[in-house]
Amino acid sequence: MAASVRRSAVLPVSMAMFGLGLLAIIAIFALFAVGYENLPVWLNLATLLCPAGFIYGVVATVLRNRRR
Repeated sequence: MAASVRRSAVLPVSMAMFGLGLLAIIAIFALFAVGYENLPVWLNLATLLCPAGFIYGVVATVLRNRRR
């Protein structure tokens, strides 16, 4: 029965995206606490990985379970 279970790479990818976005958010808060005001644009855009990873994981999970 274990051979019929198909593994998908969607969940690890979405978790990695969410984690990187969360690290970017923490870095922004830490840099503001230290006194930096003008942060690079790439760091601000990296925070969008957090909700994108969450949405990607939820949509992929719903679609995968709907097929069953």
